[in-house]
Amino acid sequence: MKKFAVIVLALAALAVPVFANGAQESDPNVIKVGATPDPHAAILSQIVDQLAGEGYDLQIVEFTDYVTPNEALASGELDANYFQHLPYLESANAERGYNLVSAGGIHIEPLAVYSDKYSSLDEIPDGATIAIPNDPTNEGRALLLLQSAGLITLGEGAGLEAVPADIADNPKNFKFSEIEAASLPRVLPDVDAAVINGNYAIPAGLIATRDGLYVEGADSPYVNVVAVREGTENEPKIKALVEALKSDTVREYVAERYPNGEVILVD
Repeated sequence: MKKFAVIVLALAALAVPVFANGAQESDPNVIKVGATPDPHAAILSQIVDQLAGEGYDLQIVEFTDYVTPNEALASGELDANYFQHLPYLESANAERGYNLVSAGGIHIEPLAVYSDKYSSLDEIPDGATIAIPNDPTNEGRALLLLQSAGLITLGEGAGLEAVPADIADNPKNFKFSEIEAASLPRVLPDVDAAVINGNYAIPAGLIATRDGLYVEGADSPYVNVVAVREGTENEPKIKALVEALKSDTVREYVAERYPNGEVILVD
């Protein structure tokens, strides 16, 4: 990450032409994409050769958080990123003033409730502590999942950005610990249960359909997208990237690498 930043600064010093918004002019044959490691960067790595055959140099820049990839995209350090679902992208635009859009939906990673201490939701005791993501959209997503599981009831109109204060009924008096999403697998042993995003559950060896006590349905609206700066979504290289991510190469890889439904591709 530091090396990448140095390269960007060095290019700026050479007076590379910039757009009006300050972003560096993009090489039409280079596709620089930010991604979290698994599954996003892993999936992208499968299409490097495919895109090379079409004349594009796909460069994958890995991130381990949810904030920096959008900052890097908005500033022009990236051509696209692939790590987030659409509600998170819309929230980031509203909060940070970005003009980022989806160039295409690729897959769903089912959210799930996990526990190192209990083997079913019914076993989770009164007063238990449940860890949930602390970013607005994933926190709301986690609470909606817990409501779907019958553990809590949210107040009317709570919506996709619900927070613990929106809980209208909590019959087992659960306590909620709001934790950075990336840290949830690490804190799992210290809490009674945790709601963990797929891209952090997978590297931790957690499989939703095997280890989850309750798993989000395949009809989830939280589709992971390729995000780009508004106005670039129709550039040939962005279209080539999205098409490659929907190719048979990716479908075959996902079927082999994630056979238990950890990643569900969308049409």
